[in-house]
Amino acid sequence: MTNDFGALRLLGEIEDTGRDPHRGGYSRHVFDAAEHDLRDWFIERAQRLGLNVIPDRNGNLWAWWGEPGPDAFVTGSHLDSVPGGGAHDGPLGVVSALAAVGRLQQRGFVPNRPFAVTVFAEEEGSRFGIACLGSRLLSGAISVERAGDLKDAGGNRFADVARAAGLPTPGRDAEALSRIGMFVELHVEQGKGLIDMDAPVAVGSSILEHGRWRIDVRGQGNHAGTTEITDRRDPMLAAAEAVLAARRAASRRAGSRATIGRIEPVPGGTNVIASRVSAWLDVRADSERDTRDIIAEVEQAVIDAAAAEGCTASVVEESYSGEVRFDPALRDRIAATLGNVPVLPTGAGHDAGVLAAHVPTAMLFVRNPSGVSHAPEEGADDAAVEAGVDALVRTIEELA
Repeated sequence: MTNDFGALRLLGEIEDTGRDPHRGGYSRHVFDAAEHDLRDWFIERAQRLGLNVIPDRNGNLWAWWGEPGPDAFVTGSHLDSVPGGGAHDGPLGVVSALAAVGRLQQRGFVPNRPFAVTVFAEEEGSRFGIACLGSRLLSGAISVERAGDLKDAGGNRFADVARAAGLPTPGRDAEALSRIGMFVELHVEQGKGLIDMDAPVAVGSSILEHGRWRIDVRGQGNHAGTTEITDRRDPMLAAAEAVLAARRAASRRAGSRATIGRIEPVPGGTNVIASRVSAWLDVRADSERDTRDIIAEVEQAVIDAAAAEGCTASVVEESYSGEVRFDPALRDRIAATLGNVPVLPTGAGHDAGVLAAHVPTAMLFVRNPSGVSHAPEEGADDAAVEAGVDALVRTIEELA
């Protein structure tokens, strides 16, 4: 076993895996070639630390330091990315956990409770559309039937892809869930809070309400050069109205965000009026009322715009999560251990947020000097990365 397990070195080992030459950044989606290579890398690195890696029925990886057991201290994150994402969203939590274990082993530390580093599958939802799918399946937050019918952009069903990946029976895993005594997830901050506070590390307090909705508008495909404007039934106009309505609705409600970042016209030709357009709306807000009001406003705007163009429209909820508040006792204990570091909310969803309904969870955020996330510019400076590992080490020493 080597002691060369610094977080920066580990990040360097995977910096070429899943690079996206078209979008920039990284595209690493669950069970694709890049994510498979990262899984193999994680297993090899964990085994070199003497950890026993056990995959579960939902594609999540558990690297146990010692024997698996109840009331375990669990830390980790994910390795998948959004399309064209940054290098740190997900992997930072995984490499920091490995680095922390390596540092603790060098000191002769032995945990006094079961301990695992975990990698959750499909956290971003970039392939099958549901974020935190691995932890949702594990905890029963999504049914096996619904998850199995999810399709990727190529029309492949999750059930079939999971079976091909060696997961014949995904679903709620009561045994795995019951082993978690607490879960602490380290993550690069996806915002500017730590920049404004001039601090390298913070503890998470909560996650905003958030959800995803699919908008479908159907019209009449036709020729872009021969069809008079007055004769058109163009679904793209209602999709464009959805983008504008989302901005208007969120701007009227303090602390809210609404985004349409994905639009798919069919057939998608430059000289073709689309026959249908699908768009995906992401909404996050401080309250369920604001979230539902934004959705209602966008839905009405889309339906009205579609009707004016002779089209039809529908808006369907794909996922929704209420506000998550991390365990206050665990939050305060970690913050005190780290010298009363800042406590921050986040608008980003995480596996820790899914697990919070079942076990005590907490999050550590590491400063992102650009404040940019889900884009190639995302990152964490070297000093903050090391500060994050140090914070995780101190947290493990206190709690494990």
